Amino acid sequence: MYTFSNKLKTFSIILMVLGLLGVGYGFMNSHKTFEEVETMLANEASHHGGGHGEATAHADASHAEDTHGDDVHGTTAVDHVDEHKEHVEHVMHQIENRPWSALYVAAFFFFMIALGVLAFYAIQFASQAGWSPVLFRVMEGITAYMLPGALIVLGIAVASGTIGHYNIFIWMDPEVVAHDELIQGKSSFLNMTGFIIRGLIFITGWWLYRHFSRKFSLAQDKADINDNRNFKKSFRISAAFLVFYIYTESMMSWDWIMSVDPHWFSTLFGWYVFASMFVSGITVIALITMYLKSKGLLPLVNDSHLHDLAKFMFAISIFWTYLWFSQFMLIWYSNIPEEVTYFVTRFADYKLPFLGMVVMNFIFPLLLLMNSDYKRIPWFVVMAGIVILCGHYIDIFNMIMPATVGDRWYIGIPELGSICLFAGLFIFIVFTALSKHPLLAKGNPFIKESEHFHY
Repeated sequence: MYTFSNKLKTFSIILMVLGLLGVGYGFMNSHKTFEEVETMLANEASHHGGGHGEATAHADASHAEDTHGDDVHGTTAVDHVDEHKEHVEHVMHQIENRPWSALYVAAFFFFMIALGVLAFYAIQFASQAGWSPVLFRVMEGITAYMLPGALIVLGIAVASGTIGHYNIFIWMDPEVVAHDELIQGKSSFLNMTGFIIRGLIFITGWWLYRHFSRKFSLAQDKADINDNRNFKKSFRISAAFLVFYIYTESMMSWDWIMSVDPHWFSTLFGWYVFASMFVSGITVIALITMYLKSKGLLPLVNDSHLHDLAKFMFAISIFWTYLWFSQFMLIWYSNIPEEVTYFVTRFADYKLPFLGMVVMNFIFPLLLLMNSDYKRIPWFVVMAGIVILCGHYIDIFNMIMPATVGDRWYIGIPELGSICLFAGLFIFIVFTALSKHPLLAKGNPFIKESEHFHY
């Protein structure tokens, strides 16, 4: 039996407290007055040699001309003043969006790890894999975070459009919808009621599978050696769940991520998000397995199991790159304004995280994990895993932030605080779940094959 150590428990609580403080600071610091934002923009313009500061001065000059009674110049002055006001209010809204978006990015990142592991777990049962049963309890522990993580993501999304001022999803704003024919055309799908109902259906289906698969797995441990009824139940529900999952994961990615850019869409997006959550989930399985192994637990796990996990990390990283390039290349090459704007924005304002994410998610795993021998070295896999997880956090960051905060992005206290908050919660829930039952699924009919697995 694993015992959740006091040190690790205290560490997770400290992370949550620090995270709450950081998130709270982000929200308190995000409310700027019109004058404060105006001054900030003027200072930025002076440092960059003009820009909006010149536009403001020009608007003031036009306004002065208006006092001389020139109607044409008066109209121009009013237009400039209105444009200036709209720009300042737009920047104010972007600043207010930042803590909401930082919280949402971190919440989704840790949730998708748990959901990715749940899918990987189901695949092991549906394929009747013989190498992985010694890792089942680790997977079950990680998936314990799926339900609270999913509810938190849905809660933040809904709160951002109710408590907040439509801080993440602009299609939740009635004023925006009233003046946007394209969003109006999607309003039968993109509406708050449908968003909540679909979200609850997704979460319920995922939770039911996790609940019953865990129940059958534990029951199999207590059954007679020749009684495999619970394993067969797990096999059947895993096969059914994977069908449900592939549909709901795609729809979830449209709802919870792609709809932050309601004018843009990609037919590859569901697969792209799936690859990201899948490789992140497998990476966390490897990291937690190695942590438990270092504590003298999981004695049946050998370097061949680690090698297989690292192979999946490598393979899914290549798969992710294939999907990323397929989506990017086709849109960039065709250069259709409605589509290419998505990437133009990210190249213009997010070049470092956008290109850095590709390096971290493709180049590093390719170089670090290509050699078969390196996949058996724990510290090497840990290093590769940390790079992969950081890269996929930035991937989610790139999906959300350009649509919500524009060029006002920065990885500072709100972002780091959100990461700490959900990392602490993730550690607390996962390791609490791991401590509740033995770490070996001894009743699984493939446990002997897994125990003697060598590659």
